[in-house]
Amino acid sequence: MRKSLSGKSSVPIFLAPYAFFFMLFIAIPVAVAAVLSFTYFNTMNTPQFIGMSNYINLFTNDAVFMQHVLPNTIVYAVFVGGFGYILSFFLAWSLSQITKRPRTIMAIIIYSPSMTGGILLSTVWKVIFNGERSGYLNFILMKLGVIEQPVQWLQSSQYLMPIMIIVSLWSSMGVGFLAILAGILNVDQEQYEAAYIDGVSNRFQEIIYVTIPNARPQMLFGTVMAIVNTFQSSGVGVALSGSNPTPNYAGQLIVTHIDDFGFIRYEMGYAAAISVVLLVGIRLLSSGANRLFGENENEGSVL
Repeated sequence: MRKSLSGKSSVPIFLAPYAFFFMLFIAIPVAVAAVLSFTYFNTMNTPQFIGMSNYINLFTNDAVFMQHVLPNTIVYAVFVGGFGYILSFFLAWSLSQITKRPRTIMAIIIYSPSMTGGILLSTVWKVIFNGERSGYLNFILMKLGVIEQPVQWLQSSQYLMPIMIIVSLWSSMGVGFLAILAGILNVDQEQYEAAYIDGVSNRFQEIIYVTIPNARPQMLFGTVMAIVNTFQSSGVGVALSGSNPTPNYAGQLIVTHIDDFGFIRYEMGYAAAISVVLLVGIRLLSSGANRLFGENENEGSVL
């Protein structure tokens, strides 16, 4: 460890900027949200302490949360987080099987929507699913005779969630996908040869016994990024439908529920309670990912 002229370690000095910004933008806001979750706060008056009332109301009196938000979030997380992660691993593994130049081109194509998702959300997807006759999907289906009248895709409680899942999956191949691809490409080829000598007989066994164990750190990072991106992209329903709450709460997720109470109804204490529940949920999912892909129990969690 490098030491200063005085003999003391200089590492804390270099950590000071990170520690300062971590406290300013993460630790303090989380602590404030936790405190506000026990209050009634409408942004105008002084917060009033009400104990556990916000949490009790959330799980016992908030019918929208229990009947729409929570089920929607579970479905969305399973498809966008779970299936999206499996899809990113499959695409990364598939690209690792081809030569460098086409692999680089395909990786850029797959990764690029994650950088331009917000822009293309309004310029492409809203045009495709436009409820007028001029909407691309309506126009094609009417030309083919599948439908007679245009369908309000983004205002329908039947179609909004599937569309949200499609759009989110399309833009979910971000840095987690690249990390998994890098991890697979860095596996020593000699280990594959040794595995086939020891009895591995097909590609599936190769993935289970060689690829995944050697790419565990990158897969752990990809898992955490999938969890974070799943909740980061939760506002896609509001962006597509143009309203919060979404039509018939069909696309209402925990994050949009927080926005509804915090920035539309100005019930900041209640919104803070929902935020704490969401934070605990993400922490539990991250702990599960760390147990699944972490090297051992003594290593710290990624989150």
